[in-house]
Amino acid sequence: MDLKFRRVDLQLRHSWAIAADGPSSGKSVCPVVFVELTDSGGTRGLGEGSPSSQYHESVQTMAAFLEHVDPRHLSFDDLPSSMTYLDSIASGNYPAKCAINLALIDGSARATGRTACGLLGLKFEEGRHETSFSIGLDSPDEVERKVREAGGYPILKLKVGGLHDRENLAAVRCAAPGKTLRVDANGAWKTRELALEKIEWLARDPLIEFVEQPMPADTSGADLEWLHARSPVPLFADESYQSARDASRCAAGFHGVNVKLVKAGGLTGAYAALKAARAAGLKTMIGCMIESSVLITAGAHLAELADYLDLDGNVLITNDPYQGVRNLDGMLSFQDVREPFGLRVQPQTVQKAGGGA
Repeated sequence: MDLKFRRVDLQLRHSWAIAADGPSSGKSVCPVVFVELTDSGGTRGLGEGSPSSQYHESVQTMAAFLEHVDPRHLSFDDLPSSMTYLDSIASGNYPAKCAINLALIDGSARATGRTACGLLGLKFEEGRHETSFSIGLDSPDEVERKVREAGGYPILKLKVGGLHDRENLAAVRCAAPGKTLRVDANGAWKTRELALEKIEWLARDPLIEFVEQPMPADTSGADLEWLHARSPVPLFADESYQSARDASRCAAGFHGVNVKLVKAGGLTGAYAALKAARAAGLKTMIGCMIESSVLITAGAHLAELADYLDLDGNVLITNDPYQGVRNLDGMLSFQDVREPFGLRVQPQTVQKAGGGA
């Protein structure tokens, strides 16, 4: 097996900021790492990792891990042993493990003439899987402009936890008065009393579907249970839910969880996290970081296991190097996707600026 990896700087359509990154944190570039595996027969597998400073990860930590990987211990024919080997190198490092996991599944599915979801015993149903469109922290004028640009999307996700939350919500409702809205605080509210106050304010808007990660990931279980019992809207865990092992704790403090492939170490980890959450009685959402179509398409293969989708990272960028699952004003579709097997992604033949089609 041959392993290659490379860094690509994804260019954002608009400056991007969330509460967890602190004030004045808007960024215009998000670096990711692509991994390619090729076996002796020429079968190729493609993967991606999008590291996050929230988890003390970077392209440098990814590269350091990948440089220690001996591809002779990786196999398209034996995914469990391959992942066990990766875990033996070092704990954590989930974005790097995610990239290799995706490449292994992509290669295995291609070699056997299956799709990634078929390899996992799942299917993708056309016309059913709808994603939200995310609006980052910004000034009210910019928020309104972004919402108007996203006019075709029926579901929006608004980042909160900044200085202009009330004005930003008003800007959303000025531009999109009748749209379903999801709210993500990224752990901005440090006490349970403040979180409840903010959630009760948000709940005055009857079209708010749920609030994501109202308090920091290290919040005590008692405080999470206190807020869970009093919240007038459902609460979803993101930073508090990294893998299947967090299911029982989150079941006591949340109504649902946001599963991301880069947090869980790839498709197999995310599959387990989704299954564990459902077994614990939690609603499930598949989310993303700022990502190319490689990771977004991989997430779409798990859509059968999700109640909600937030797979829009690839439509927030202008230089996606790959094409895969299509985003048609929020509806994910594999119709007209030319790649029949594996993750079903291929290099862009013509670079397109923005857009979801």
